[in-house]
Amino acid sequence: MEGKTIKKEAPGRGKVDILAETYENGEPKGEDVGRWRQKLDSRDEQIKYLRSGERYWYSADWFGSEKRKKPA
Repeated sequence: MEGKTIKKEAPGRGKVDILAETYENGEPKGEDVGRWRQKLDSRDEQIKYLRSGERYWYSADWFGSEKRKKPA
């Protein structure tokens, strides 16, 4: 098996090998990282972007794959 593995205790099976982190450490690079305002042309587009983000995080009315017929 390729990649890092670590040994952990499994219930009823003793020690088993499981996969460790499979991602590469790092941070985004470049001049445009985090510059979302410059990617949007007008003030109206910026406000629309912020409102849709607030709706996603703070509203009870979700959309897309997160939408539920019955609230939890």
